[in-house]
Amino acid sequence: MEVLEVDGRKVRLVKGDITDLEVDAIVNAANSSLKMGGGVAGAILRKGGRQIQEECDRIGYCPVGSAVITSGGRLKARYVIHAVGPRYGEGNEDEKLRGATLSSLKLADEKGLSTIAFPAISTGIFGFPKDRCAEIMLSETVKYLKGKTGIKEVIFCLYDDETFNIFAGTLERIASR
Repeated sequence: MEVLEVDGRKVRLVKGDITDLEVDAIVNAANSSLKMGGGVAGAILRKGGRQIQEECDRIGYCPVGSAVITSGGRLKARYVIHAVGPRYGEGNEDEKLRGATLSSLKLADEKGLSTIAFPAISTGIFGFPKDRCAEIMLSETVKYLKGKTGIKEVIFCLYDDETFNIFAGTLERIASR
């Protein structure tokens, strides 16, 4: 399954590069120091420009399980939401990932945004299992979209076939509950 409708809103899965999406905000899988190095953050920095890192430097810090917002620099997206997911093995990871997802959705609502795109947070260098990530992020998003929100579409932009297929299978299971 690639699209799930939730109370007139959509959860959509796409495969590709999150920095190419034309949405109100893309989510960066960030670290607490908000230093943009490799992975999703590196791609955002390369395409969006130093301005995004400079804004992160002014913010300075974001705790694990939370998120902050900056402009999108030269990206097609107007904003970047920097969500700090957990490192696998640090403890209480599921709750921290749930918090990072929810904080990102709330920030999008606070800014009046209608479209937001997430990567599979914490599944790269932070080592979080992709199947658990899919279950937590998709369940939290579906639950959020059932409430009072101005968000019309949440996209999960997944970089490779394996991750896409895991998220597609999880979305299918969530839809049938």
